[in-house]
Amino acid sequence: MARYTGPKSKIARRFRDPIFGADKALERKNYGPGQHGPNKRRGKQSEYAVQLMEKQKAKYTYGILEKQFSNLFKKASRMKGITGENLLILCESRLDNTVFRMGISPTRRGARQLVGHRHITVNGEIVNIPSYTLREGDVVAVREKSKSLEAISSSVAASANSFDWIDWNPTAMEGRFVNKPTREMIPENIKEQLIVELYSK
Repeated sequence: MARYTGPKSKIARRFRDPIFGADKALERKNYGPGQHGPNKRRGKQSEYAVQLMEKQKAKYTYGILEKQFSNLFKKASRMKGITGENLLILCESRLDNTVFRMGISPTRRGARQLVGHRHITVNGEIVNIPSYTLREGDVVAVREKSKSLEAISSSVAASANSFDWIDWNPTAMEGRFVNKPTREMIPENIKEQLIVELYSK
């Protein structure tokens, strides 16, 4: 499936948010990309433009393409509760995102690659579908043969993040998806209500 492979700094500058992680380019140039620099007059954005920008930001953050994101929204709208929160919960429940949250990979892009290359198991079975939706109680682990990979071991050693909905054991390189996170637990700077308003037009 096609994925965005262009410059990450340009995207981060467009949203003025380090959505791909720490970025020195964003620190140096905290304004949108473009040949005219920060002095170019930019008119006030329309309501639609603001909503579209938030949707694009969420898509780039989680590495999801348009059709897939639209299908996630439809699924979220059918669930009980607040649609916007349901959407982010579904994004967080993806296997590639959980591998990233566990610290097995320092980036979501890297996590997606690890899953696709069959380095990750769910409940003891190899799963190579990054969009696989985890259920409460699922155990995600690094495949036994892959535990010695330097990219994985160095990422696990360097990771200090912990999340309330994930029970992670760095020694065994496995973790349990304890439950679905609430909106308050999700650290991403995304205004999900704007996305709901966009799709509701």
